Amino acid sequence: MLDKLEQEIKRLARHTAILKFVIGHGPIGIIKLSELSGFLQHRVRYSLRVLEQHSLIRPSPQGAVATPKGKEFMKTLGEKAEKLRRSLLDLGSS
Repeated sequence: MLDKLEQEIKRLARHTAILKFVIGHGPIGIIKLSELSGFLQHRVRYSLRVLEQHSLIRPSPQGAVATPKGKEFMKTLGEKAEKLRRSLLDLGSS
């Protein structure tokens, strides 16, 4: 029952890892992101597409660049993840 949630969390972890690399090293291309992150190129490409759809990055001729929205997302991610963690813990204690 929780398998799908676990898969989504892993996907989110990859997307946020890629976003961190874009913020820290951008503009950056797929090959370099793959080398730095250790993720396969097709997974990096998918994560970049998702991040772009959410306006967290934008493409440039030199590679992906983080948007202000992407930088703000990373600043608030810890707080949002903590809220989710507490919600999950509440499920277990109900």
